[in-house]
Amino acid sequence: MLYLLIVFLGWVNIYSAVYNEEHHKIFDLSQRYGKQLVLIFGALIIALLVIVTDSRFYSLFAYFLYAVVILLLITVLLFGKDIHGAKSWFELGAFRLQPAEFAKAGTALALARYLSSRGFNIRNLKNLFNTGLIIFVPALLILIQPDTGSTLVYFAFILVLYREGLSGGILIIGILMVVLFILTLIMDKMTIIIALLVVGYLVFWILDRNIKRFLIAALIYIGLAGSLFGLKEFTGLELSVYFILIFSLIISGFIYIYFVYFHRIQKAVLMYLLMFGSIIFTFTVDYTFNNILKPHQQKRINILLNIESDPYGSGYNVNQSIIAIGSGGLYGKGFLQGTQTKFEFVPEQSTDFIFCTVGEEWGFLGTSLIIILYTVFLFRILFLAERQRSEFGRVFGYSVFVIFLFHIVINIGMTIGLLPVIGIPLPFMSYGGSSLWAFTILLFVFLRLDISRQEYFI
Repeated sequence: MLYLLIVFLGWVNIYSAVYNEEHHKIFDLSQRYGKQLVLIFGALIIALLVIVTDSRFYSLFAYFLYAVVILLLITVLLFGKDIHGAKSWFELGAFRLQPAEFAKAGTALALARYLSSRGFNIRNLKNLFNTGLIIFVPALLILIQPDTGSTLVYFAFILVLYREGLSGGILIIGILMVVLFILTLIMDKMTIIIALLVVGYLVFWILDRNIKRFLIAALIYIGLAGSLFGLKEFTGLELSVYFILIFSLIISGFIYIYFVYFHRIQKAVLMYLLMFGSIIFTFTVDYTFNNILKPHQQKRINILLNIESDPYGSGYNVNQSIIAIGSGGLYGKGFLQGTQTKFEFVPEQSTDFIFCTVGEEWGFLGTSLIIILYTVFLFRILFLAERQRSEFGRVFGYSVFVIFLFHIVINIGMTIGLLPVIGIPLPFMSYGGSSLWAFTILLFVFLRLDISRQEYFI
């Protein structure tokens, strides 16, 4: 019922977003709401086919289906339609298909099959590498298209791995990397490096609780760095401050190996690697930001972080979306009464920014209703995932959960200006056949597994 309700509300808002008095018939296939109705009927047929298929099919053919979506991702790079500088679509007349949307389902199936295989242990390095490969290959192919938004969805799978026994430390490191990435963009790099050094040594002292070893480690580093700064000052040798700080860290690390070897201080090795890795990471941020992200993506991040302002350029969509949502007030302007919608102030309002139509016409109460429906929907998936009798069903259920969670949080977050615009649809509400059908497949495969949860899975 939740599925049907959200799909219906999505169609109503698509109708409102693109409504034209000259094309008021709901089955007008020249309009997006007419096309969406056809796509919804197609989604219902897909849901029925998925439900009546033997549940063992999804585990037995998981790798085959994964191989099919990988082949589609490669094929679209070679023969896909170039739209807005990205080769992400197959175009057959008026019909378009985006393989990246279906690749999420294929990856979820392959991941569930591998993690539920006999003798699997996620703490085994080989198993962890193979798991990463299953996730990384489609993500890389999608990034090449390039479709950064869909690529980022794959990072959500780390939550599935965490549920299946992955060390929480890796999850924490991932979160800290995101924080460090943001801080590096908005703060002076030298300040970041010095802060990392200080924090690293303090954490080592807190973990080790040995003031003597802490002072030895700190003095080795300070002595080396001080000597290099003195050499630079008195000899005029051209040494950059960055070089001195990092070179001193490397050499002091080798010197401290003596103490690590004789005193078995594993915490020292861990802290050294984290500190050194974090500092190197700060230098990769500039390269990643300037060479991998596209100019419009750079602008969106800069605008979000208040590094720059561009209300009539890259920040236009978000500003107009916020205005539309804010203008709705408590109760909204009413169905088909949204002025921001009618005058097309918000681009992509029926696709990525469909939520601002809800905000303008339904107001705070309407947006709250949508968020509540999605929250209940997510908790229902989580509940079903936890009650699975097979590892395959549980892993796939959690994969479905994190994919929907990522899309919902990111899409709503970007329409209200809390997160950068990365161009991903709102599940079951945004216009588009590929996303609607792919989300339907994800959900109903999981429901089929839940129906047969007491059966044996390979």
